[in-house]
Amino acid sequence: MMAGGHVGVIDIGKTNAKVALVDLDSLQEIGVLTMPNAVRQDGPYPHFDTEALWDFMLGGLAELHRRHRIDALTVTAHASAAALLGGSGALVFPVLDYEHDGPGRLAEAYDALRPGFAETGSPRLAGGLNLGAQLFWQLRTWPDRADRVAAVVTYPQYWVWRLTGRLATEVTYLGCHTDLWAPWAKRFSPLVDRLGLREKMAPVRMPTDLIGVVSSETAARTGLGADTPVYCGIHDSNASLYPHLLRRSAPFTVVSTGTWVIAMAIGGHPAELDPARDTLINVNAFGDPVPSARFMGGREFEIVCKGHAPASSERDVQQVLDRAILLLPSVESRSGPFQGRAAAWSTDPASLSDGVRHVALSFYLALMTGVCTGMIGAEGPVITEGPFSRNRLYLEMLASALNRPVAGAGDSATGTSIGAALLTGRRPERPETAEADVFLPDRRLQDYATTWRERVRAEC
Repeated sequence: MMAGGHVGVIDIGKTNAKVALVDLDSLQEIGVLTMPNAVRQDGPYPHFDTEALWDFMLGGLAELHRRHRIDALTVTAHASAAALLGGSGALVFPVLDYEHDGPGRLAEAYDALRPGFAETGSPRLAGGLNLGAQLFWQLRTWPDRADRVAAVVTYPQYWVWRLTGRLATEVTYLGCHTDLWAPWAKRFSPLVDRLGLREKMAPVRMPTDLIGVVSSETAARTGLGADTPVYCGIHDSNASLYPHLLRRSAPFTVVSTGTWVIAMAIGGHPAELDPARDTLINVNAFGDPVPSARFMGGREFEIVCKGHAPASSERDVQQVLDRAILLLPSVESRSGPFQGRAAAWSTDPASLSDGVRHVALSFYLALMTGVCTGMIGAEGPVITEGPFSRNRLYLEMLASALNRPVAGAGDSATGTSIGAALLTGRRPERPETAEADVFLPDRRLQDYATTWRERVRAEC
């Protein structure tokens, strides 16, 4: 376990991949390199460009090592991906893009096989979002390839395999709506046996486990020392949660934002989760169940703003409040608490300025987040992570919708890369009040939130 030094963090998001260098003394990123996480359309189905990612990772590690020195490595990644390896360690199947609808073609057969929500905490999700559905579809559709599968590894641990030559799966990743894990029993679900994969699943490890040192190939291509340790890694939203588990007392709520907005309740009141509304059980870095709910907030932001964030003024805010300009769910209707429901504006969006649309969208995303926290029994202060934690409009509305304090990013030592780096053993020493930006409820925004909720209920 490390007490100081620099940790290289490979962070594979659904939209972008990055290599970050985290200084364990300051708990700050001191170097970051990024690339788009492109989906290839060739081959049997849409898949991630693992070789381009691998070249980027090695090049990024080499550059950051030259600049600063890397003392250890770990990996974090988005959910819903796995690598099926042959006897030589090469991929038998390309790593499927979970948004592909291929697994849905065998939905009826898969639904007859998968365990229930009460056992796995996994809702039935679209496309390949349930990792078990991906595996079922791949193995059934290409039996000749299936016969060549020797090992199955979860996605962050695929990169650990590439870095070290050692195989693993990991509890937070298995526990993220895969159908493959029983979170309360802390073991594989019956689906693993039903898929015939029991003997092929790589050993289950904890995210803090030291898996090994870099391989000779990795050392040669990056300049890293041959004794550089590589830790197991973690699901990305759980990386965001991890620093708070180390330094906070329950109850509290963490909202991780990115392509997905995921609300996680720590020590809240018991709630009956509704799998039809995208509530689920995640598994945290200690292996414990965490009630969670989510929607594709980052994707919705991209759809409405067409990839850029326009500036908005106080005048834009006032116009949205005075005219009650509302965006109602759901922009991305395949997931979240209002699945199957098409988005609607209270006013023709073409008549609105970019700034006004941005305000209404930010409010919408906050109100959707509020719905998510309400479904999981969340209590206590709310801490936000990721891009939305720097959106003042989102934070002000979320505090008002929940009627309790919401912490933005500030300069706090948190975030996906920081959380992943802490897996090497460093413990944050900052107090729980380290956030620079805390937002409180505002009566005008609460009135707007009430109007939004009433419209949502009326149109259900």
